[in-house]
Amino acid sequence: MAPLLLFLAAAAQPAATVRVTFDSKGITSVASEGLADAAANRAVTPDSVVRIASISKLVTAIGVMRLVEAGKLDLDADVSKYLGYTFRNPAFPQTPITLRLLLSHRSSLTDTIDYVLPLDGDMQKVLADPKAWDADHAPGTYFRYVNFNFPVIAAVMERATGERFDRLMDRLVIRPLKLKACYQWDTCDDATIAKGVVLYRDGKVTRDDNHGLRPSCPVTPATDGSCDLSHWVAGRNGAIFAPQSGLHISMPDLVKIGRLLMLGGRVDGVRLLRPASVKAMVAPQWTYDGANGDIGEGWACSYGLGVILTAIDQKGCRDDPFRDFRPRFGHLGDAYGLKSGLFVDPARKVGVAYFATDVPNEPGTKSAYTLTEENMARP
Repeated sequence: MAPLLLFLAAAAQPAATVRVTFDSKGITSVASEGLADAAANRAVTPDSVVRIASISKLVTAIGVMRLVEAGKLDLDADVSKYLGYTFRNPAFPQTPITLRLLLSHRSSLTDTIDYVLPLDGDMQKVLADPKAWDADHAPGTYFRYVNFNFPVIAAVMERATGERFDRLMDRLVIRPLKLKACYQWDTCDDATIAKGVVLYRDGKVTRDDNHGLRPSCPVTPATDGSCDLSHWVAGRNGAIFAPQSGLHISMPDLVKIGRLLMLGGRVDGVRLLRPASVKAMVAPQWTYDGANGDIGEGWACSYGLGVILTAIDQKGCRDDPFRDFRPRFGHLGDAYGLKSGLFVDPARKVGVAYFATDVPNEPGTKSAYTLTEENMARP
């Protein structure tokens, strides 16, 4: 039987899994199984590079904090001053929206309109639509997990620096930590792209079907189908390089991000953030009190600055895939059939980074996460 047919026949299991555990000193265990590319019969390895989905938000937040430390950004300033236009919820036009509110999903934006904009998209025009906003809750009063917060954050970063978001993140985070990673594919080298993982859902390709080659267009093309990145304008469209979900990274490199936060902003001899910045990221900006947020099935009940805090003792909360009620911080990812996680136990100074592709829709036993995620997150 051909490799792809064998893969389809086995679709009840994830197509590929990688799990890496770590402590303060480094990696403690590595496991990988399955196919990174079923059509090519290419096995997944620990060094495979995958679109890590919403863990991208946590890494974007690290970039924000570096700019805050450099005096380029202020967490509590009205972001209108960076964007160059008035950024307000039309239902609450007098209430400023800050980076702190965007990073902690309390901006009052929603995902009711498409946040994946084409290369020539004008984000200001898109966000002028009242449908983009929560008309019932003022900024700062309610948690709603919203992907669109992060394209706005990327636009702010671009306007503050004049740099393209993916290149800025390469300068601020990826190169200093010597990671083989990129937002979308443009800044990755060919050797890293060759390790790319194809994403599947129900045995069908959903994203990154590149077969180890550089894609012809690394971003969502313009409305006319063109893909000329030289037309980029700082802050016009913060969604181009998917700051909310477009980071491609291996699990050993994601472990370095986890250890960076575990160790207060310094890892393997590199001081990337001050301890106070890390402390601000992992401190709760919002915690569910039974009425102050939309928690869905209970998968997130406390949030910092681009960071999920787990094991919250509140009715309706099912936010602990480890099922041991130990507080952890990190983030999950969920997109295109992929599930991923990066979580740190700060008390014991241990953590785990994992991903699985084509994850079966099988609920977990004691959490809002899938059974696959519970198995990958096991202590």
